[in-house]
Amino acid sequence: MAAENIHVRLCLQDIIKLDLEAKALIQDIKDHADTVDSLDYFSTQAREKLKTLREKIDDLEQLGHEQDQESDKNAILANVKTLKQTLSGTLSSLRQANLSSQLTIDKKTKEQLMFGSSQIRHRAHGNKETLAKMAVDITESLLSLNRTIAGQVTHSESTMTALVNSSQSVSQMQDEFRDMGGHIQHSHRLLTKYGRRELTDKLLIFLALIFFFATVLYIMKKRVWPS
Repeated sequence: MAAENIHVRLCLQDIIKLDLEAKALIQDIKDHADTVDSLDYFSTQAREKLKTLREKIDDLEQLGHEQDQESDKNAILANVKTLKQTLSGTLSSLRQANLSSQLTIDKKTKEQLMFGSSQIRHRAHGNKETLAKMAVDITESLLSLNRTIAGQVTHSESTMTALVNSSQSVSQMQDEFRDMGGHIQHSHRLLTKYGRRELTDKLLIFLALIFFFATVLYIMKKRVWPS
């Protein structure tokens, strides 16, 4: 039983750590993902964290089914439901952060291109001899913009597909977990409970040893100094 309690406690600690790390990466997407490469990096890291988090929640669910006492089993499985609901919400936050950052990057790219085109038109107005060359430059810039936008749209579709696939299984259970909340408090209660149980087990073992040695001394006394 003590070994099982330790496994549950370690699993809960890993889940809390992974959840915090995933949320930190989502915040990085919101604050620092100002290019396609940085968005792809943070998004990939966040999806890996959430994948590992889902596996740890499944491990905790298995440990819950293996508990000997019904009260422990029910407490752990209730916590698992809350954790799965939280995971679903985190996946939704990641999807929203990706979409928001992608829109910001697209807007920034368009503004930069429009600014460049405006400068080219201004120079062409002041120098008629270079008008033909600048017209070619504008055409190439527009073609480059089309290619950039097409690449970003493809990247956005790929990111959305990956997020939808990864969150589909969790989203199907969202209605079942709607009224659950506060998994951090449940985790703390379980950790505290298992800590008290370990102390109780040690005290019982100590009392059993005292009783054993007292019995031995009593038998020895009877044999050495019979009444």
